[in-house]
Amino acid sequence: ADLKRAIGLMSGTSMDGIDLALLDTDGDQVVARGASSFTPYEAGFRKRLEAGLETARAIAMRSDRPGDLEELEAELTDRHAAAVEAFLAREGLAAGDIDVIGFHGQTVLHRPHEGLTVQLGDGQRLADRLGIDVVYDLRANDTRLGGQGAPLVPAYHRALAAGLPAEWAAETPVVFVNIGGISNI
Repeated sequence: ADLKRAIGLMSGTSMDGIDLALLDTDGDQVVARGASSFTPYEAGFRKRLEAGLETARAIAMRSDRPGDLEELEAELTDRHAAAVEAFLAREGLAAGDIDVIGFHGQTVLHRPHEGLTVQLGDGQRLADRLGIDVVYDLRANDTRLGGQGAPLVPAYHRALAAGLPAEWAAETPVVFVNIGGISNI
């Protein structure tokens, strides 16, 4: 299968900044993990994100952006674009070297029991600025179909486990611990 070079972007529940990771994959197996970076949010922007959590409580439909959430979404998206641009420059890469970006955005409302999850982040805006295809709004369909809104994590963990040496994996249980805002195994 053809290899794709992907950048993954994540801004987690800690709201401390943007995590970026580069990997090469065939779409089934992780072939190689590349460089990564972290771009911290300054205190003022972090406070605005935290305030956005309160504003987001009024969201009834995924597309709602009450109060200043639309402006906050644009700024968050632009910060992610700047993080990618800085990473590409640091690594000596061009936009054309990247096949796709996975853009998680910033979760501001998560009610999986209601089939509702909202992440701030405008994937089209990011794609237009960077000139790279962007996959975004990753959690919505998973939640709508009864999942918890983390559709990529099991696939990534499966690929990591498949890459373990066979003699070791046959005798040793494999457990992945995701330590984020909520820890899960």
